[in-house]
Amino acid sequence: MKQYFFPALKLTLVLVLLTAGLYPLLIAGVAKLAPGKGDGVKVELNGKVVGYANIGQQFSDDRYFQGRPSAVDYNAAGSGGSNKAPSNEDYLKVVQERIDTFLAHNPGVQKADIPAELVTASGSGLDPHLSPAGALVQVRRIAKLRGIPEQRLQELVKDNTQGPLLGMFGPATVNVLALNIALDELK
Repeated sequence: MKQYFFPALKLTLVLVLLTAGLYPLLIAGVAKLAPGKGDGVKVELNGKVVGYANIGQQFSDDRYFQGRPSAVDYNAAGSGGSNKAPSNEDYLKVVQERIDTFLAHNPGVQKADIPAELVTASGSGLDPHLSPAGALVQVRRIAKLRGIPEQRLQELVKDNTQGPLLGMFGPATVNVLALNIALDELK
């Protein structure tokens, strides 16, 4: 037994050192080279931090574009989804409530026209992006409340749409915080 125990113990200690010590330090070092230095990319407006570029946040005022719902109330410390199956009765009830709320705040929009991301939370509950369709379906409401022509808001959405990575990986997205900042900056 001794002939197996000590080599196994040595291997365990080496792996603990690598996986619990050196690897986290390496990742932390690489993060310091990234934008935001590993602390997230802060978005500032008039010298004041208004949010983070890659963390979704709630916009409850109808004069703004609404982002994805969050299963964790937009708490970045508690990232996670609901873990309920699409067939779960409680989950279906929550989604239906979100649909009803969206339709109440967006008269003239049909249920079939609501993109799924506006009534379902992402896996992290913190997705800061919408599809262009998710933003465009809200244009009529915002145009009416702000007195801005719908065409101008459609252009604003187009200007704030990021294409797929390298033109082929992933969908086109719109960062809701950046879009709302651009909306406030419209004259």
